[in-house]
Amino acid sequence: MYLHYSAISDVGRVRRENQDSGYAGPWLLTVCDGVGGAVRGDLASSTAVQALRKLDQEPDADILGQLAGAVHRADDRIAELVEEDPDLNGTSTTATVALFDGTRFGIGHIGDSRAYLYRRGQLRQLTHDHTFVQSLIDEGRITEEQSRTHPHRNLILKALDGIRHEEPDLFEFPAEPGDRIFVCSDGACGTLTDDRMADILSTGTPDFAAVELVRASLEAGSTDNVTCIVADVAEEPPPADLAPLLVGAAADLPRRMPLGGAVSGAVGGLFRGHRSGDTGEIAPVPADVPEGAYVADPIDREAARYAPRDPGRHRWLRRLMLALVLLGLAWVVVAAGWSWSQQQFYVAEQDGKVAIFRGIDADLPGVSLSHAYELTDVDLDRLSDIDAEQVREGIEADGLDGARLTVDNYAARQDVNAG
Repeated sequence: MYLHYSAISDVGRVRRENQDSGYAGPWLLTVCDGVGGAVRGDLASSTAVQALRKLDQEPDADILGQLAGAVHRADDRIAELVEEDPDLNGTSTTATVALFDGTRFGIGHIGDSRAYLYRRGQLRQLTHDHTFVQSLIDEGRITEEQSRTHPHRNLILKALDGIRHEEPDLFEFPAEPGDRIFVCSDGACGTLTDDRMADILSTGTPDFAAVELVRASLEAGSTDNVTCIVADVAEEPPPADLAPLLVGAAADLPRRMPLGGAVSGAVGGLFRGHRSGDTGEIAPVPADVPEGAYVADPIDREAARYAPRDPGRHRWLRRLMLALVLLGLAWVVVAAGWSWSQQQFYVAEQDGKVAIFRGIDADLPGVSLSHAYELTDVDLDRLSDIDAEQVREGIEADGLDGARLTVDNYAARQDVNAG
């Protein structure tokens, strides 16, 4: 059997850089996501993908051994980078790898990027996240839905960092004609529900599905980079022009191309194209009109000469009415914004304790947009340094109940630290 594949990576609408990297070829599918907050996550993910892509050849019988060796080599390469440049200490990346031998898939996984199998109308998650919130789900303390908004949802427990040398999860499963494999960064699976992903994967070509998965993730509010690889298992060979695809940070494409050319990722990217790596911002139209472009004919001066003229009467009254209308609209906007802000809650520090604030965690010159709503008995001094720092920076909550749930989590952690 053969793989028909497509890969796409988008910088997203918030991040300035794409820290995702991906590769899709006839034998290999892989996504690596530079860990948020780490030093040069884009370098870590691209380094890992460049090492892993060497697997893209027909595997031997020990498919899992090959996977393990490749993941360890990627980790070693990151270690070499840190040794060469100590400023890179702390860089890390996830890695999810699917290796195909024509009859089966071997999966290697570390971190919170994911691999899915869509078979006979059913979507199944193949990998298991190495995250703090996944451990809470495994213990039955929170649900999958709650994990999407948990304050520690980005805390990854295992990654390739060249220091800890974590062992990846390794397993294999037989392939069937008609299988569709989906490998993605958490910019997609952390935003889309399983039902939404299954709905998109149920139709179209790999190209279509990959594009729609990225588009749906951005429209659903993903604030992260989004990388999606979709591959179909088929009994017929793929088109002869289907070359391996390298996307995201590993693609090393220019950030901007001339108007009409391929466009790479940028802040606030607007979706366009997918074969050239990142999608991103559409280049602006040049201010100068290109030579040979058509422009509107100039005004006919004779027609303008005899056209009716505005007598200018009551012009001051119209201007006053316009100013009053604009002032009224501004008042409505301000009032609506204030009303909305007073329905928001977040958790932060107040006098050395964890407190619930009402409003938004921001101030205007001379105006405070929030105030302490509930002061709890959770002391920052009794929390871990990481938890205390997160509270000082402020933690957004989904309503008052969500804020109280966050406080309860810190209260429980305070008791654990005290014990």
